[in-house]
Amino acid sequence: MQKKFLKNLIFLLFLNLLVKPFWILGIDRQVQNVTGTQEYGFYFAIFNFSYLFFIFLDLGITNFNNRNIARNNHQLKEHFGGMATMKLLLGFGYGILVFVVASLIGYQGHQLYLLAWVGFNQFLLSFILYLRSNISGLLLFSTDSVISVMDRLLMILFVGILLWTGVFGHRFSIEWFVYAQSLAYFLTACFALMIVLRKSGKLRLHWDFSFFKMILRKSLPFALLVLMMSFYSRMDSVMIERLLPRPLGDLQAGVYALAYRLLNAAQNIAYLFAILLLPLFSKMLKERKPVDGLVRLSFSILMSGALIMAVVTHFFAKDIMLLMYSQHSGETIIAFDLRIKQSAFIFKLLMWSFVGVSSNYIFGTLLTANNSLKTLNAIALLGLLLNFSLNWILIPKYHAVGSAVATLATQLVTALLEVIFAFAVLRLKNRMGMWLRLLLLFAGTFLMALVLQQVNFGSWELRLVLLAALGLLLGIIIKALDVRQFVDILMDKADKDNY
Repeated sequence: MQKKFLKNLIFLLFLNLLVKPFWILGIDRQVQNVTGTQEYGFYFAIFNFSYLFFIFLDLGITNFNNRNIARNNHQLKEHFGGMATMKLLLGFGYGILVFVVASLIGYQGHQLYLLAWVGFNQFLLSFILYLRSNISGLLLFSTDSVISVMDRLLMILFVGILLWTGVFGHRFSIEWFVYAQSLAYFLTACFALMIVLRKSGKLRLHWDFSFFKMILRKSLPFALLVLMMSFYSRMDSVMIERLLPRPLGDLQAGVYALAYRLLNAAQNIAYLFAILLLPLFSKMLKERKPVDGLVRLSFSILMSGALIMAVVTHFFAKDIMLLMYSQHSGETIIAFDLRIKQSAFIFKLLMWSFVGVSSNYIFGTLLTANNSLKTLNAIALLGLLLNFSLNWILIPKYHAVGSAVATLATQLVTALLEVIFAFAVLRLKNRMGMWLRLLLLFAGTFLMALVLQQVNFGSWELRLVLLAALGLLLGIIIKALDVRQFVDILMDKADKDNY
């Protein structure tokens, strides 16, 4: 399983690093620069509001299905028709729920119009993720990897044409951005559906109340977990926009989005680990195979990268923000400088929270595969209460910065709890060497950053690349990233019991 994980991780990372950085830095960033911080902040708040209810499009079906198909491949043909029917019904329910809640909290007019399109996109995305759960559950990771970047490739094409060709002869608006997403998601869903139909046979939509009841009963613990995690991960911009008066709320949500975009990019990479690990952990636990080796392998790779990334961005946050974002038309240089300084500080806090996020993607996935959902739900509830309370207290006084502090505290607390319970529940072997190597990697990279800052040679881009390379080299030297072990696993030479 370690070999399968490493080979597919390399392929998945290659595709995503090829496509998604260009989407985030070349397209999504440019959309915000063209539309302006306030208009993009308006969209960002609407998007995150729709995402708060994303779980009602799914109710845990995707995670349950991924785990179930990995353990019982034959059930794809039995369940696909009923599951697809459920997804359509949940889509209607989601739409009604989102519009009711949006109306109650004061959304109206153009806000509701944009919410309708964004909500439709969320439905398409949810359906794609469900289809992918069948594909990855069958351990067809290469096919799933291609589908994972297909929507972004199409968006790059569509939005790029709208941004840079001027083919329609009008100013680019945030609505065009949303329409392009709709078309890209729709085409990706059609392609994924064809792949699944090749394995399941003809799709027959049918109403079966007893089947729905059975699936919901099994998937609801997953739904509750995802719901609470979605709230404490995505409520930030919504609370910023709602707790602060307009237009300050839209503006601060936009400032938060400047920094959050890069955290989201990093999370997309970390999420790839969870995609691969959930079916692998599920299959290994069912077959009573030890998971210690795969846990340490995946954790050391992801956590090493997260620590290096956090240190690098801590020292170069403002430079990165200045590189990515330009001064808006009509914006004074003082306002621009203030916006960049604020977003840079938020960026630092969010990237330190990524260390906690990375840990959660390993140990949270392991506990999910073990069906330890009561434990995970208790941790998620604590995270939700902590995040909401801190946002409520900090946003009115510190605006978007207060929300970033809330995110950092929440992610680190939940990460620590998940590590503790994963080791206790699954009786993992606690090898102190792994933790000491990661601590040494962090300390060494931070010290090298301080030295580079004092030397101050060359451009900041050169120093950033050099620091990242030195951090990677240090990780290899101290075996936080054991290259020889990786090669041995790929060549089937690894002593799996000793890793």
